[in-house]
Amino acid sequence: MPTSRLTSRLLLALVGAWLPLAAIPAAPATYRYDTTHSQILFSIDHDGFSRPFGRLHIAQGWLRFDVDDWSQSATELDIDLASLDMGDAAWNAAVLKPAFLDANGARYAHFSSTSVERKDASHGVLHGNLTLRGVTRPVELPFTFNRLGTTIYGMHTTAGFSATAMLNRDDFGITANAHSIGHGVSVWLELEAVQDDHLNTHQGSP
Repeated sequence: MPTSRLTSRLLLALVGAWLPLAAIPAAPATYRYDTTHSQILFSIDHDGFSRPFGRLHIAQGWLRFDVDDWSQSATELDIDLASLDMGDAAWNAAVLKPAFLDANGARYAHFSSTSVERKDASHGVLHGNLTLRGVTRPVELPFTFNRLGTTIYGMHTTAGFSATAMLNRDDFGITANAHSIGHGVSVWLELEAVQDDHLNTHQGSP
């Protein structure tokens, strides 16, 4: 057989073997939230005088993120209400009581995504459900994809995001002090997630 025909057949065979693999989309990478560098801030009106801030920490959570196809991404996370920091121990205790966050009745708030809407190269909207005090409501979180890369020492691959949300406390049954505490709650999330290919993304809440 002439060399040119043999070469052509080899090339066709290689292409035929490669094409099915090329049609398989890349799977999203799996990440676990870095609970040290991931924090949640919120602010609410105090009788018209100011909008004090509170801080909460994420207890655990996972993220599946495809940098090329955000529609394949998903996340779940648990927020530890007992981690509340309002800057004063007595104030913390008051906000954790049953009339407000009710941390003894349900210590963890849970968020589970339902879809991701990409707006441009670095912005999107995360749609999902938030369960707080045993009440589940749909929420939307406009977010910015900050960066995907290795940490300063090159030990981990990390994805970073910033997100915001606006909640109405009445939706979750928090109706106490209706005339002195605001009803709209502004929320900011700063999130870092570390790639972990062995993470079980079906683990339950704490």
